[in-house]
Amino acid sequence: MADTDHLGRTIVVVTGTGIITSLGQGQRENWHALTNGVSGIHRITRFPIGGLRTTIAGTVDFIPVAEPSAPAYAQRLAELVVEEALAESAIGRPGDFPGPLFMALPPVELEWPQRRALAAAAAVNDGLSYTDLIRAADRGHFEPWFERFLFGSVGEGLASRFGTKGSPIATSTACASGGTAIQLGVEAIRRGECDAALVVGTDASINPESLIRFSLLSALSTRNDPPSSAARPFSKDRDGFVMAEGAGALVLESLAHARARGAVVLGVVEGCGEAADGFHRTRSSPDGKPIIACMKRALADAGLAPDAIGYVNAHGTGTPENDRMEWVGIAAVFGERSGSLPISSNKSMIGHTLTAAGTIEAIFTLYTMRYGLLPPTINYDIPDPALPLDCVPNTARPAKVAHAISNSFGFGGQNVCVVLGFEPR
Repeated sequence: MADTDHLGRTIVVVTGTGIITSLGQGQRENWHALTNGVSGIHRITRFPIGGLRTTIAGTVDFIPVAEPSAPAYAQRLAELVVEEALAESAIGRPGDFPGPLFMALPPVELEWPQRRALAAAAAVNDGLSYTDLIRAADRGHFEPWFERFLFGSVGEGLASRFGTKGSPIATSTACASGGTAIQLGVEAIRRGECDAALVVGTDASINPESLIRFSLLSALSTRNDPPSSAARPFSKDRDGFVMAEGAGALVLESLAHARARGAVVLGVVEGCGEAADGFHRTRSSPDGKPIIACMKRALADAGLAPDAIGYVNAHGTGTPENDRMEWVGIAAVFGERSGSLPISSNKSMIGHTLTAAGTIEAIFTLYTMRYGLLPPTINYDIPDPALPLDCVPNTARPAKVAHAISNSFGFGGQNVCVVLGFEPR
């Protein structure tokens, strides 16, 4: 069996995964809940929700953090999934990973508790200015905040802890970021820059400001009661997505490197495709052209015809427009098979993990092929006649899948598609 693909490039495989979502911590807990149709969506308890239109989310409240903030939570979630992935892969030594780190990370900004503390330190009763805040920060011993609220702080912390090589690369391409990070890792190995790469997607952005921003865009579901029924991808009565947190980590290696050290191959990253349209700051082009191009490029990169794909892990957010556009894209790429090709959405159970979605859902796609079980799309009570697809409604289904697609489509027209295989060809 060759170590190179149809274009003579290095075959890239996955030898370790780690995952945390609102369903729980670790592979076993997540996969059991996901395939049993369990929802991780619940009422928000982290901050007051009075007066908010949306009061639910997929928060990961069972992981304690000493100093709560989005980047601190994101780093802690990332640390835990990396530990799980490295343990499964058995690669390198503790604190000495033999390759670079590629990360999907949400934008990092100073949050309201810190802003209030700075304002209090400024001791200005009227006309507080930016200069006042800078002076307060300078004399208030806020250096840890300065270090924490830098975009690169999470990557630097992970690189230091796990001993990755070179500068960590953190990318933020909206909800496609996780797919982008996987693609960067694959390309680095294909180019021969490294034999292994650590890919992490992490997001813990559920705070009042983020929730309100998405709510003002009319993007969130307001079906607050019961929380478990809110996320309804592809259903006629879908009304928006549910924000969620989580993290996923993958150890990528060249097939030759994995074989040489006797590693167990969990799956193959066969192809990646991306396309951006710049149609709108939050919307993708309604004709679906970027989505179509994204999937076609991924299939071409993998050297596969559409008929080879046995399952699509849909982006499937549950917003009326996004689900419709994804169906338009799938129908264009898969033609007559579109109505019978299994296409389910993990977000119906875990919510939308935003920046981390691409890595988390790629991992679930690998599990789908490995265990021969298609996760369902729950809350599918009212079929949408405009979307005549097989979304594996409400109940998991046994199936043998050799090749699958994981879609990630983000705000601003950022789109990434990853083609995954069960074993090397």
